Amino acid sequence: MKKETKSIKKIILGIILFAGFTSLAIAQNIRLNGYAAYVFDDKVDSYYDPSNQYYGQINGGFQWGAGLEYLVGPSKGIEIKYLRRDCVAPMTYYKNSAFKQQKDFDVALNYILLGGSNYFQTGGKVEPYAGASLGMCIITLKNAEAGNDNQATKFAWGVKLGTNIWATDKIGIKLQADLISCVQSAGGSLYFGTGGAGAGVGMYSTMYQWVLGGGLTFKIK
Repeated sequence: MKKETKSIKKIILGIILFAGFTSLAIAQNIRLNGYAAYVFDDKVDSYYDPSNQYYGQINGGFQWGAGLEYLVGPSKGIEIKYLRRDCVAPMTYYKNSAFKQQKDFDVALNYILLGGSNYFQTGGKVEPYAGASLGMCIITLKNAEAGNDNQATKFAWGVKLGTNIWATDKIGIKLQADLISCVQSAGGSLYFGTGGAGAGVGMYSTMYQWVLGGGLTFKIK
């Protein structure tokens, strides 16, 4: 119950930041961005001590989200966005270099990121851009067999490269590639536990999520 309360508080904080960004921006030069993309698999591992290790991966899958962007000038934008992905993490444990156990975990990744974009003006309907962002990732991991879950908040960053293709004066199609990283070694660990006493280790790996997709962008005036 305490973990659920903390999660709700963090999401509410993100919404407050989102609303604060909206109030600071004037009604013109605002864009609403919707995201839909595929995230590729990423391997993770941990060397907890010489006798306990695990290897596995964060499986790829669908990621969705939304962002609110304020254009500071004709070529600069500031955006706050939320991204969500639900996936499965299969893990294999080893003890004393021998096979021990294999388990699958359900993982939810919630990113709240603030960043900037630089637009390259071409004078046409195609608007290339590049950008970077910083923020946090709220990770929830569920162990169905053990009947429990674990949650952690980690520092996250991302870089992007893409283009907007404007179908009309106010509606555009986004094509975008991202690299999003969640730094697991910062501020503690995310616990992949097998459900037995002393049968789990902490995860200190950094996750690198390669993302390919796009979405829609709307000019709000």
